[in-house]
Amino acid sequence: MTDNRVVTVPDNPGNRNCSGFLGARHWQCILCFLGITIAYVNRVCMSIAVVAIKEELQEKGSTLDVGPILSSFFWGYTVMQIPSGHLARIWSAKMVFAIGVLLNGVGCMLCPIFFDEGGWIYLCACRVIMGLSQACCLPCIHTILSKWVPPTERGRLCTMTYSGAQFGTVISYPISGAMIDAAGWRSVFYSFGAAAVIWSLLFYVFGSDSPAVSTQKSFCGISDTEKKRIENALGVHQSEDTVERSKVPETPWGAILTSLPFWSLVAAHCGQNWGFWTLITETPSYMKGVLNFDITENGLKSALPYVAMLVLTFPVSWLSDWAQKKGLSRGASRKICNTIGHWGPGLALVGLCFVSSGDTTLPVVLLVIAGGLNVGAICGFQINHMDLSPNYAGLLMAFTNCAAAVVALLAPLIVGEIVTDERNADQWKIVFYLSGGIYFLGNLMFIVFGSGETQGWDDIQNTKQKNDGMIIHLRSSSAAAEDTLIF
Repeated sequence: MTDNRVVTVPDNPGNRNCSGFLGARHWQCILCFLGITIAYVNRVCMSIAVVAIKEELQEKGSTLDVGPILSSFFWGYTVMQIPSGHLARIWSAKMVFAIGVLLNGVGCMLCPIFFDEGGWIYLCACRVIMGLSQACCLPCIHTILSKWVPPTERGRLCTMTYSGAQFGTVISYPISGAMIDAAGWRSVFYSFGAAAVIWSLLFYVFGSDSPAVSTQKSFCGISDTEKKRIENALGVHQSEDTVERSKVPETPWGAILTSLPFWSLVAAHCGQNWGFWTLITETPSYMKGVLNFDITENGLKSALPYVAMLVLTFPVSWLSDWAQKKGLSRGASRKICNTIGHWGPGLALVGLCFVSSGDTTLPVVLLVIAGGLNVGAICGFQINHMDLSPNYAGLLMAFTNCAAAVVALLAPLIVGEIVTDERNADQWKIVFYLSGGIYFLGNLMFIVFGSGETQGWDDIQNTKQKNDGMIIHLRSSSAAAEDTLIF
């Protein structure tokens, strides 16, 4: 019988952590946080920049359909989800992530050049390229976190890592607005694109796929104690040599695609993507058309929902882990958090339909509530992939994110068909009712069919035997899931 309890291992003085407070796993989470921050800055800046682009064209006597520009990113983003998730699993999540963000940064810097050379169609083509390169982000981060973060720390560390999405959105709106006022909309793409290139080089140097290969490669190194404790908590026991020689087991697609908990994840992810990306892409247009905010005020107030989400990240993630330690099942914790993250924003959006004409305060308050409560989804469905399958977490994320990306692609196009006049509040009410309904249905599926337990098809024991014992990667046991790392 394998003893999965935490074992105290003497630390190697020549390989200590550089800080008694931060372990190597924390540094990996910080690097991933910065990576997703940069990715979202590059993705979201178009939502505010397109307002300035539209105004520039109107001054020249031209018109612009913003729907295709806002959705074009997701054309490429959708196509590369599953291929990038598969590549991260069979090759290196670190390398795929670093290369993807590098190409994304280059694409961002090319956006103004493409627009000046060929107009909005060329700009859309450049955004498609950016979507292709950024498709790797969530699958790669999920793959990395599944190997670095113990089950009892998933709520805190994974949520804080993914809060980079909110932080990127928060800084993108006001910085973009200020830069557009100071130097024009083109400066936004040059600056944010350069930041992505710099981060990718840093991650190439300091990032790491797993504790087993991080001793000499991760930032500040990993101690033997931390490495052993992470591996014991995850039920994984590998040496660097084993990892480099290991063959990748076949993916149990049949079992995955007939799993109701997996399909509940797909439904929840699609519902959240519709609501969240409708908020991100359409809030600036709503604030300009209905609330009559100028570009600077628009940028600042459009960021407020994500400031709220960022602030709520820490208490919600801590409470999620704390509740499980006090006896709440992992599945119940995920469903409660996801309900907050779906039905809360859905009700706030529906509430916008009852705001009095001319009121510019209450709509902002409701949008802040809608954006802020989305944080529950991170502790809900978004880390549930790792609960269902630690071994295939990145691939599951690639699949669900692919389906959700289709929804995110369609959202701006459908909103564009509904809202033909941005100043018409009644047209916006249709959008808010629709988004509230989709939020509701997505979470209902997750409540009914979701699970917090590791699924049977995650066990790669049989596949390991087929690969001549080259893989030494054991499924996490329930005992291991209770281990806690304390330094």
